[in-house]
Amino acid sequence: MEGCSWTAAGTLLLASLLLSSRTARSEEDRDSLWDAWGSWSECSRTCGGGASYSLRRCLSSKTCEGRNIRYRTCSNVDCPPEAGDFRAQQCSAHNDVKYQGQFYEWLPVSNDPDNPCSLKCQARGAALVVELAPKVLDGTRCYTESLDMCISGLCQIVGCDRQLGSAVKEDNCGVCNGDGSTCRLVRGQYKSQLSENKLDDTVVAIPYGSRHVRLVLKGPDHLYLETKTLQGVKGENNLSSTGSFIVDNSSIDFQKFPDKEILRISGPLTADFTVKIRYAGAADSSVQFIFYQPIIHRWRETDFFPCSASCGGGYQLTSAECFDLRSNRVVADQYCHYYPENIKPKPKLQECNLDPCPASDGYKQIMPYDLYHPLPRWESTPWTACSSSCGGGIQSRSVSCVEEDIQGHISPVEEWKCMYTLKMPVVQPCNIFDCPKWLAQEWSPCTVTCGQGLRYRVVLCIDHRGIHTGGCSSKTKPHIKEECIVPTPCYKPKEKLPVEAKLPWYKQAQELEEGAVVSEEPSLLIGFSRFIPEAWSSCSVTCGVGSQVRLVKCQVLLSFSQSVADLPIDECEGPKPVSQRACYSGPCSGEATEYTPEETDLLYGSFQEFDELYDWEYEGFTECSESCGGGVQEAVVTCLNKQTREIADETLCVMSRRPPQLLKACSLDPCPPKMGDWEMEHLQSYLWGRIADTRCLLFSPIIKRN
Repeated sequence: MEGCSWTAAGTLLLASLLLSSRTARSEEDRDSLWDAWGSWSECSRTCGGGASYSLRRCLSSKTCEGRNIRYRTCSNVDCPPEAGDFRAQQCSAHNDVKYQGQFYEWLPVSNDPDNPCSLKCQARGAALVVELAPKVLDGTRCYTESLDMCISGLCQIVGCDRQLGSAVKEDNCGVCNGDGSTCRLVRGQYKSQLSENKLDDTVVAIPYGSRHVRLVLKGPDHLYLETKTLQGVKGENNLSSTGSFIVDNSSIDFQKFPDKEILRISGPLTADFTVKIRYAGAADSSVQFIFYQPIIHRWRETDFFPCSASCGGGYQLTSAECFDLRSNRVVADQYCHYYPENIKPKPKLQECNLDPCPASDGYKQIMPYDLYHPLPRWESTPWTACSSSCGGGIQSRSVSCVEEDIQGHISPVEEWKCMYTLKMPVVQPCNIFDCPKWLAQEWSPCTVTCGQGLRYRVVLCIDHRGIHTGGCSSKTKPHIKEECIVPTPCYKPKEKLPVEAKLPWYKQAQELEEGAVVSEEPSLLIGFSRFIPEAWSSCSVTCGVGSQVRLVKCQVLLSFSQSVADLPIDECEGPKPVSQRACYSGPCSGEATEYTPEETDLLYGSFQEFDELYDWEYEGFTECSESCGGGVQEAVVTCLNKQTREIADETLCVMSRRPPQLLKACSLDPCPPKMGDWEMEHLQSYLWGRIADTRCLLFSPIIKRN
């Protein structure tokens, strides 16, 4: 039996072959249990996206693995506007069927988050909502703003390619699986200047095809719409109440509040919309808007021109033409140059008519428009730089008639020899997009609760694409702060220290005018940019003299997002806080501490830093905690450099020498009742008269607290 013996490897190989054969047979048996798929059923809809199914039978008495039905989308062309909503049609089919002994006109209830594929309808003019069927027809949209569809009572995902199970989405331009390059973001702010002499004004023009439109009006005035279709039909629509409306086949959502109006249009717009504002009150209104505007002029590559030769090998080229997507016609190239996003495609070159010419011809026929044939042609120099970087400029070039000989040498010839084709233009407009302009955000609240204060706002430089950039003229920049008056009277006690007074009190107080000075350095208010320093780093050394650093940013609190944004350093006013300072970590162990004269002066200030150079001083009082009825002011204590009079870090002053906390009473007069305008004028005249006559300061008692 020696020749029939099996090795261990041979046994494993045989077992593997038997196992794989058995597995293949089991898969074959499983597939063979099913009959072939049947033909596809009729589509559940004739337009708007429906569903079709295909069935197969199980040929075995056993249970077959897998599904016996499969689905696909169909009839994906959009329905005409007059076709109506598919879910609404299913509700109206029950109008002639009694419900609880009564006929109703049923309207669809859409966007049910719990069961979007049940047929829920509401009786017109009543609060009655009924589920008239457990399942809507296949192909019904799950939600009004989604392509997902109901199939057999379940909501199935549908991508923008109209395929079941697809996750492909539209970009902001409405292009399926697009990259956002076919539209541009437009955003801005409008502030009304309406009056009884100017009752309305234009806020913004939104062109045909725009998407994701949102406008927010704040103030007493009202929005209304003017439209113009591509056929030139004009219309006007007043927005008087909250609701959803159809304007020129575009669905509009409008919300009206006592002091605010919100307009939303998903789009795409089927007409040119002009949003206008109508005067309704003395106060000014502001409108913020944002939308995606389609790039309606785009370069389109042409087909290949006819071949340059009829036989024997020639060339043919493509070109590019500017195409108006709205009118479906070719327009002048300058319209495509308006959009910097548009890149003109380069011509393509290919060989053609490569078959040899017949011997009887004796020559190769040359077409008269051949760019590579020695016929004279127009040739141009490159365009000069644009005369303006924005807002519309001019660039020029030289155009001459040249001729190419058989050897490829080019020489100028008379222009009449090129007159068989049009001469290229020698000038053209350029950079016709809008120049960057300042965009002012909303004002912050006033910094005081009575009397005169300040308010602030963010001012950004926005280019034609809506991007924060540079290039705006500093001469035309709107101011970022202004005075504001709160129409609530402030009553000062007879004894009050000026806010900005410094010790010694009795000398400096007499030199200041009566009245509080409003600080122009508030904390990070909405719309106000300022320097914000971060915490100091650890000392760079563990002993001896080192340095500490910190990051100082120019930041602003944005009103629309309630978030902090970084700005360029030059956007902040005032001196920038220092970002580096010296530090001392004590003498190094085991070594005699020796410093250079510079280090000694820096660290010890010629041995007088702690004793003489830095010391605590009072820096006036905080503002009164109340404007009337009694409040408290606290003395502000700071560490000052005696030589430069600059505020220093508190660690440079000796903590044991810090002066005690001082408090003083303020605004002791009772709060007055609300006055009319006439009473207010007389009260202010009286108070200012007292101030002018007195011209001196009386001090309230200072409370010392240990």
